[in-house]
Amino acid sequence: MLSILNVILPVFALMMLGNLAVRFKLFPTEGVRGLVMFVNNFATPCLLFQALATADFSATFNFSVIGPFYVGAVSVFTIGAILAVKLFGNRPGEGVSSGFAAMFTNTVLIGIPIMTRAYGPEALPTTFSIIAFHASVLITMGMLVMELVRRDGAPLHKALWVALIRIVSNPLLWGIVLGAAVNISGLKLVEPVEAFIAMMAAAVTPAALFGLGGALNEYKLSENWAQSLTMSALKLIVQPLIAYVIMVPIMQVDHEFARYGVLLAAMPSGINAYVFASYYNRGINVATNTVLISTVLSLLTVSAWLYILGL
Repeated sequence: MLSILNVILPVFALMMLGNLAVRFKLFPTEGVRGLVMFVNNFATPCLLFQALATADFSATFNFSVIGPFYVGAVSVFTIGAILAVKLFGNRPGEGVSSGFAAMFTNTVLIGIPIMTRAYGPEALPTTFSIIAFHASVLITMGMLVMELVRRDGAPLHKALWVALIRIVSNPLLWGIVLGAAVNISGLKLVEPVEAFIAMMAAAVTPAALFGLGGALNEYKLSENWAQSLTMSALKLIVQPLIAYVIMVPIMQVDHEFARYGVLLAAMPSGINAYVFASYYNRGINVATNTVLISTVLSLLTVSAWLYILGL
């Protein structure tokens, strides 16, 4: 238990510091947005580049880990959307937004720091192999389903084009592609370039956690808390459980690699859930509450998964 606390507490202490700093006006709200943009658009692409440039692809792209992760994600997307419509009386578009909030993992701002604290740098190549497809696959799927169910939906070809633009312009994807290109080509970077990338990569953990903690001040609980709590339970419990069952009892994946996929699936809902809901103006309150509730509850649920996985 002490080892689990050693992993979890520094992560959430950094988040709490950011939250309190913004709440008591010791750090500006607009500074939080800039900090999160720095992490997503600059620091994390360098971290992804660094990891992929030196990765052993034969071990990194373990599809027995990647596959179950995405089966779990798509499953809770479907379950969440159905529950939102049938149980909570949402319109179809709002149901898709709720399902997306239950599916989309905070892989960068929380996932990478906790994976690093729990299992060290050796966990990152497998983690990044999942992140490589995460935003592109899940956002594209969410957009396509949304366009199909909305009554005022745009033509399908327009949704595909918007999804393609979002994918190609994603800095995380560029970090992955360029890192893989360096790895495959065998190109050796000069020392100043390596040092620059290493310094940028080292900024990810403190900046991401401080920024996320500050950003949570913008989210307030509303009347949709019961539905948001349901989506949070799907994200924190059901999604990693599905990945665990497929990987461990069924496929008998090596424990060292299975724990990477399961723990990443257990991370809370990412901020892109709010971005997605805002883009379509569907289920914004549920999305924001799911981000808030799942992030707070993940202190307990991630600790439980670390115990189950045998830290």
